[in-house]
Amino acid sequence: MKYYRSIIKFVKPYWKLAVIALIMLVLMALGDLAIPRLIEHIIDQGVKQNRMDVVLHTSAIMIGISLLSTVVAVLNNIFSIRTGESVARDMREAIFVKIQQFSYGDLDRFSTGKLMVRLTSDVNAVQRLVQVSLRIGTRAPLLMVGSIILMFMTSARLATAMIPVLLVTLVVIVLFSAKMEPLFRIVQVKLDYLNTVLQENIAGAHLIKAFVRADYETQRFDKANDDLTDNTIRVMQFMATMSPVLTTFVNIGIVLVIWYGGLQTISGSLQIGQIIAFTNYLLTTMTPLILMAQLSNVWANGSASIRRINEVLDTEPEVQFKENAIALTEEMDDSVDFRKVDFHYRGNSTVEVLEGIDLRNEPGETVAVLGATGAGKSSLVNLIPRFYDVTGGQLLVGRTDVRDLQEGSLLNRIGIVPQESILFSGTVRENICYGKPDASEDEIIRAAQIAQAHDFIMQMPQGYDTYIEERGVNLSGGQKQRLSIARAVINRPRILILDDSTSSVDVETETHIQEGLRTALQNCSVFIVAQRISTVLNADKIIVLDKGHIVAQGQHDRLMKTSAVYREIYDSQLGNGFNGSPGKDRE
Repeated sequence: MKYYRSIIKFVKPYWKLAVIALIMLVLMALGDLAIPRLIEHIIDQGVKQNRMDVVLHTSAIMIGISLLSTVVAVLNNIFSIRTGESVARDMREAIFVKIQQFSYGDLDRFSTGKLMVRLTSDVNAVQRLVQVSLRIGTRAPLLMVGSIILMFMTSARLATAMIPVLLVTLVVIVLFSAKMEPLFRIVQVKLDYLNTVLQENIAGAHLIKAFVRADYETQRFDKANDDLTDNTIRVMQFMATMSPVLTTFVNIGIVLVIWYGGLQTISGSLQIGQIIAFTNYLLTTMTPLILMAQLSNVWANGSASIRRINEVLDTEPEVQFKENAIALTEEMDDSVDFRKVDFHYRGNSTVEVLEGIDLRNEPGETVAVLGATGAGKSSLVNLIPRFYDVTGGQLLVGRTDVRDLQEGSLLNRIGIVPQESILFSGTVRENICYGKPDASEDEIIRAAQIAQAHDFIMQMPQGYDTYIEERGVNLSGGQKQRLSIARAVINRPRILILDDSTSSVDVETETHIQEGLRTALQNCSVFIVAQRISTVLNADKIIVLDKGHIVAQGQHDRLMKTSAVYREIYDSQLGNGFNGSPGKDRE
């Protein structure tokens, strides 16, 4: 019931449409229930009594009811479809908004494929559930209850004889439905995995081709596809056994009516028209049961999807911002202060990614972070904009704990160039001013010049109006990185995070970018994560991380004398005869 209450929450804004659909449904059920009684009247009072006026009059009423039922059915379909589509729209929006509220940790746990299935397949399943409930699902029990009442009114003895058949049929339907819901949940899980594999393959198509792994990925996709197919077939086969079983019960019921009713007709206690009416009511009772059984896959699928959607909607974001949080003001400085900071990823508390980090960055300082892969460099800088929360110690921005700051206030002060250059389909101009949609042409060009992107942009067919394809596939790695830098600096951030953001540009271009940043953002606090030591030589402070600990910090000259780890990194890249000649931009 918890999951169905969540659907009601989405249906509530459209309760008027839903109520009108249900009223139409009740009128349809009343019309269906009236027909057998009118047939009984035609046979017993018209045909048997040889009264043509009764036949014609009753037939006219039946035609009128049929025409009215047609109109009512059309209206029911219109209002139920509008309700279902509106619920689906709101549900998609709620999931999308929830995803936007997720912290990095939440996004780490929900893969792209899983979230896509919840936004599409699962929402569509709930939409069908709402529509079916307003069109057929509610009509079926109304017909069943009404038919049982009229069966007793027609012949209590016959109706009593039918009760065991109806009860057995109902028990079979309940058992089938209870079994199908977990089966459909398994199918959705398999669909999750298939979508994840598909998304990874489409996103990594170039890499797959480069490493000649098409056969391996095809086998991986085939396995996921076969698992989904096998589980779907299992569900469909299970469903296919229901209809014949229920049809058998219907036939048994009809035989009992004819046999037992025939005996009562012979004895004179029952009319032929009553037997026909009773048979119709029996069919009207059993048919909804069969219909409900056939539609139980919709309910089971919808129930499984509701659970999965609620997994997203009920997720409490890992990073929570306080309602009475503090806003950073212009007077507050841009210092960043790590005080005995520990950090581990949720669900992996035994492995400390960062431990005992003590680091202070004064306003306007450039701090470079070096270390081997997996040392915790990106994790360290991701704590500053509070993409993750520290698990121990304190992290202060502007001398205030980031957990006490307003989200927008904190992020508006920070410019970020992530490790992976993410561009959106659209023009170069739209990508650069993504964080500042009202940016002027001069601001856009200036940001591009700082990022050393202006020259290559002007060589493009339409300059700043050149269209960038999905994920920036029509740009080189260096071009994407420079556009990402331009996007970060257009807001003139007071804290700038560069997470290995110049790895795909040559040393000369990188030097020009650093000079442009120093000139344009003179009072900006800069954090640079780098693998290439030439990137960090001029930093005010260099941090060397090793297995989550700061093993050395200071300027280049001091570290060359005091840190064996730093000296080893330097020698491996710039020492031992390395001529230091600039590399080529990977374009």
